[in-house]
Amino acid sequence: MSDTTPQAPSPGASPATHVIDFRAAEQLLAARDPRGALKLLDSVIAAHPESMSARLLRARAFFASAQLRSAAAEFELVLEREPDNAFAHFALARTHERSGRPDRARRHFRLAAALDPQPDYVAAARFDA
Repeated sequence: MSDTTPQAPSPGASPATHVIDFRAAEQLLAARDPRGALKLLDSVIAAHPESMSARLLRARAFFASAQLRSAAAEFELVLEREPDNAFAHFALARTHERSGRPDRARRHFRLAAALDPQPDYVAAARFDA
């Protein structure tokens, strides 16, 4: 199974199981185990494909594991449904930056800063450049 193909929901998995898996995936990502997080998130997303929080966490895990195409695709999916998500724009910009696409990165850095002018977003947008 590839990391980008969601698994079918486990038989007998309950909504509580998915919440537990989501929280465990957050902990694994914080502990710098993005691949472990991805394994847990596959079943969560298979059961709840419209969950943008699960997709955003999965995008972050892809980014942390240097699966940049998958990260970009997941961030873009989140932005299709939540175009005003400043964090998703910022994270997509970082993904493009890391992939060697500075023009695409600049656009999303600026969108993030326009949506939420927090210092990190504004600094990355480089409006003065």
